[in-house]
Amino acid sequence: MDYSPLAIPDVVLLTPKVFGDERGFFMETFRQIEFEQHCGNYQFVQDNHSLSAHGILRGLHYQLEKPQGKLVRVTCGEVFDVAVDLRQSSPTFGQWAGVMLSAEKKQLLWVPPGFAHAFYVISDEAEFQYKCTDYYNPGDEYSIRWDDPTLAIDWPLVDGEAPRVSEKDAAGQAFMDAPKFG
Repeated sequence: MDYSPLAIPDVVLLTPKVFGDERGFFMETFRQIEFEQHCGNYQFVQDNHSLSAHGILRGLHYQLEKPQGKLVRVTCGEVFDVAVDLRQSSPTFGQWAGVMLSAEKKQLLWVPPGFAHAFYVISDEAEFQYKCTDYYNPGDEYSIRWDDPTLAIDWPLVDGEAPRVSEKDAAGQAFMDAPKFG
């Protein structure tokens, strides 16, 4: 596995070694000891799997009291994945890092606790799977608007059309008003 920090060094792109032939392929998608060496000492407690159609944007989501680190990957389709640093003590506070993830490339992205996370579906549909370092806590969920002007995320919007978002995400807070980490 290759571990490559992005523009925000705590956000790490993982590229597995894929062994393939005419029968198909094999790859290792997670190894605890290597993950700890490159990303930190985290344990995963929950796995999630979602299916989204073309043009759907989910996020920017985070939990404040029980922050979740997420190890994400796409197993069908392609998305643009974004992490926003909400740690006020961080030198990259308020910055974002984004990367295309696809079933074809088979890469994973580590988004540590203290970040808001979102993805936008580029393909006809996408299956998105992720491991979390803490459990989903419905009373502790926050959303920042995907189009917040302070963050100025460069979303690769298909045909320049606004994405489809949930009611919760449409009502998301501005970055300046959203609660943040210390």
